[in-house]
Amino acid sequence: MTATPDPDLSGVMQPGRREPSTAGAVPPVVLASAATGIVEQIERRGGDVDSIFGNTGVSPSMAGAPTLPIRLDCFCRLFEEAAHQTGDENFGLWFGNQFRPHDLGLWGYLAVSSPTLGAALHNITETFPCHQQHSLLRLASRHDGRLMLQYQIRASAIVERRQDAELSLGMFLNIFREGLGRSWSPDVVCFEHPRPPDAGQHEAAFGAPVHFSHPTNALVFRPDVLERPMPRRDLKMMTMMHACLEALGSRAGGGEPLIDRVRMAVRTRLPGGWPPLETIGEDLRLSPASIRRELARTGLTYKELVQTTRRELAFAYLRQRHLLLSEIAFLLGYSELSAFSRAVRRWTGESPKTVRGRLLGG
Repeated sequence: MTATPDPDLSGVMQPGRREPSTAGAVPPVVLASAATGIVEQIERRGGDVDSIFGNTGVSPSMAGAPTLPIRLDCFCRLFEEAAHQTGDENFGLWFGNQFRPHDLGLWGYLAVSSPTLGAALHNITETFPCHQQHSLLRLASRHDGRLMLQYQIRASAIVERRQDAELSLGMFLNIFREGLGRSWSPDVVCFEHPRPPDAGQHEAAFGAPVHFSHPTNALVFRPDVLERPMPRRDLKMMTMMHACLEALGSRAGGGEPLIDRVRMAVRTRLPGGWPPLETIGEDLRLSPASIRRELARTGLTYKELVQTTRRELAFAYLRQRHLLLSEIAFLLGYSELSAFSRAVRRWTGESPKTVRGRLLGG
């Protein structure tokens, strides 16, 4: 296929997306779950596991750990070294192709438990900085009406990253196929690295035309697939995974204020209804009195914190056009849709449908 750059790859950032920060001297990390199965793949390819890991500063025991962060440059070097030592130039391509979403740990379970493919893509792009730092993952629009899921490492010091790009797009492809079936393929696949000698394997892996030397790595697809339901949807699981990822992200950025811990505990508990303070105290191993004192220092009561958390989440969920209003009501702990509607009217003076239209610009 042609390697001519596609002018439609200059995407538009979607509302509400958080750009990963590149500030600071601390090396960026990725959760080790992204390397689940690499030891077995190296052995199948006839490689020396100890030699490959030994040259990259990563222990084989670290690969696949669900919450363990490893340096992103070491992760990329691990796959480049595996490709080199096994003689398989497409090591990352086939590793990503066989990778199942749940093997990504928290982040993968967040995707597969989402109600629709559109919600899954929203969730993984929103929480991507918690899974992998100094990198871009966003859903963008093309001029021809199609969408693209764009991915790129933004750490300029990581130069050799072809294997990472190919395995990452393969992983994302399998999130799509979780909802659309194993035979689904994107319209086009784009890579930022130059065309390799045998690009036919890439077309076989993705079942689509593959272009190279593009500004970012991307899967291009039609927007109608966003409405497809995910077969393993589980709203409670989705909420829990989201909270766990945010907790990991907060720990990676430094000490986590107690008020944030309380908010995340509330968010996790909300699908089960209004969470009693005593329950949150048990979750955090803190007394209700100590939580009240800490909240008082910030000028909040527990009731106000729950109400604020509900309201913030409501607006975030309303921006996800693929979530039904009844599902949003459930996620926020309301017993029925009418209770949620009354709450939105108290906050805004408008119905949830009207607020959603305004948030989405419709």
